[in-house]
Parts: sequence; C-alpha cells; structure tokens
Amino acid sequence: MTVSRGVVVVGASIGGLTAAETLREEGYAGPIVLIGDENHLPYTRPPLSKQILLGEWEPHQAVIREVGEIDALGVEFRSSCTATGLDVGLRVLHTTTGDVAFDELVIATGTGPRRHPALPDALTLRTMGDAVRLRDRLAAAGRVAVVGAGILASEVASAARHHGADTLLVGRGASLSFGGVGTLLSAPLEDLHREHGVELALNTHVRGSRPLPRGSELEFSDGSVQRVDAVFAMIGGSPRTEWLEESSLDISDGVVCDEAGCAAPGVSAIGDVAAWRDPGSGRHVRVEHQSNAIEQAVAVACRIAHGQQSAQPIPLFWSEIHKTRINAFGWFDRDARVVDLTPPDAVGTVWGFGGRVEGEVRGVVGWNASPKAFRQARAVLARSALATTG
Repeated sequence: MTVSRGVVVVGASIGGLTAAETLREEGYAGPIVLIGDENHLPYTRPPLSKQILLGEWEPHQAVIREVGEIDALGVEFRSSCTATGLDVGLRVLHTTTGDVAFDELVIATGTGPRRHPALPDALTLRTMGDAVRLRDRLAAAGRVAVVGAGILASEVASAARHHGADTLLVGRGASLSFGGVGTLLSAPLEDLHREHGVELALNTHVRGSRPLPRGSELEFSDGSVQRVDAVFAMIGGSPRTEWLEESSLDISDGVVCDEAGCAAPGVSAIGDVAAWRDPGSGRHVRVEHQSNAIEQAVAVACRIAHGQQSAQPIPLFWSEIHKTRINAFGWFDRDARVVDLTPPDAVGTVWGFGGRVEGEVRGVVGWNASPKAFRQARAVLARSALATTG
C-alpha cells in the first residue's frame, strides 16, 4: 500500500492559502501542509500599501482565515517555519523545523524588497510590520522621498500625500512603470502625481545620504541636495529563491516554469516568485500581483487534484493611486499599438494594447473605468477579435 505524503505549500500568503483551499474544494483528500515564515495567520498583502498605509485598516483586518477555519479545511499550518532547501529527486523539503516529504510541492514564497545601495537604512515594504512602521513614519513626516518608479513607489507616494506630507518621487529612468504594463502608462501616471502635488525627479538617482538630527540629506547624481524627514526605498523585489540555490530548479528569474506552472516533476510555483511561460511570446514572465497569484494557485491546485492542465490564467492586476482605480488584464508588449475601447457615455477610459498580429488585443487597461466597461474590454481580449480603427 502506497501512503500519500501529500501536498506541501511553501508560502502562506493569499497564493499559498488559495492553493490549499482549492485542493480541498476540488476533492483532494490527502495531507496538506501550509508553511509560512512569519509569525502571523495568512493575510492579504495589497492592503499593506493601501488601506493599512492610509490608516484606514488595522492589521487584523487583513487576515484572510482564522485558525479554526484553516483547521476545518484539514490543513496543517506551520508558522514561523522557513524553507532552507529542496531535494527535487527525493521530493523532500528542508526547513528550519525539520524535513518534510511531499508528493507535490507548491512554491509561493513571493519576493523580498531590494535594498538601495546608497540608502541601506531606508524603509521598505513587504510584511505587516513594515506597513505599520511606514504608516507611522508617514503620519509624522513633513517631507518624504520615495525612491522607485514602479507601482509600489506610486502607492507609497499616494499614501504620503494622503497623510499631508510633501512628497518627492525619485526614478532612475525617464518613465514610471505599472507592473506588467511596463512604462506604457507613464504619461498619465506622471500627470496624476503632479495633479496631487507629488514632485517628480526622474532620470536621476540618489548618490548618497547624510543623517541629520531629524531626517536626512540626500545627494543626487546631478549634485543637487534635498532634505527630507523620511526616505522609503521602493525599487522592486527579488524573487525569494535563495533557499533553492542548491536544488536542480532553474531560478534564473524566479522559479522558471512551463505554461502550466510546472518547474519540475512534482514541483510547481505560483505568484510573484513564479516565471510562467507566456504561450503567446514564448517568454517566461513573472507577474507580481495578487490577482495573478490567486488565478495561478487555482490552476495548479486543479491540475494536482485532477491531473489535467487547464488554460493558463490571464494576468489580472490593479492599483489605486490618489483614489484613481487602475485595472490591467493581459500581456503588454513594449511597442504595443494602443486602441481606445471606451464605450460611448462610459465613465473613465479603457485602452486596448495590441500584439504582433494585426487586430489582436493582448492587454487592456481601465483608468477609473466602470466595472461594466472593463468587463467588456476583457471580453474583447479573451476573444482576441478586435479590428483596429486605424
């Protein structure tokens, strides 16, 4: 008689928990172990840079499931447990609390914040504790610098203005980025920040800093100097794969997977740490957004439960910056053609972004668009049947 060693999920945020829940929903009856390195119940991360940073939520409001709910699923939850290595051939996970054998492993360890070489003490944002510290600093600061040009930097700059702080947003490049959309939304993002009083310093970088009795003095690459009360480094994340360096997995950019999320026999990866193969372009792409982690978790759990590969989920992500809701769905090429898909009399704007084939839409963006208008645009992408208007 063969004894099931079950499914082990490494990473107890929304992606990992969704994988465990979906396995049960799909009828998987074997053991499930959910491993998290924080001393917290599973919580959702988007509120860290939104509701919690704005002071609208307390930390407990971001918790996804209580202990009793996890127990009711028949899931063994191990908190304060860190993965330290993996033997793919033997299907054994090494952790700080001992080895765990598995039939299937789901890697959902996410990313960790990059440290700025010239700002080693700048605050970053990944965990609940980070969010609380940032919130308190923003509430007390008169002037802040947010270093970074991505979504997280824009969200922190938005929160800073919400708290009334004079805000400087610093980007090394000439453009602002919006996750998988890249720099295609840079112009409207720049306008949005300026409309809300954010000072932009693009095409420059912080060369050094000097502590002051209150705050610090920043020196920029052009020789200019700015004094701020607090500095936040939001310069992107690195996939948390250091524990996999001795494994046989390809971790050249996160955990490299096929279009179904398989990294090796019995090993899958989901969420920010996973680079799934895009069937359209053939490239391996990491999408650092919660909605994508959820969709990938469902797809992988269904494959494990039923042994059948489902269609690759289309990346879906969103943000809210200065109370402007921005939704994105699909894949976005750097030189994509842009088509206005806004329905007549609709609120907000919807754009379609083309692919390599004439008339194809591979991505759509809603800018303060109504849910109905964005759903209609998503349907256009799913059918991939748009004829461009010239």
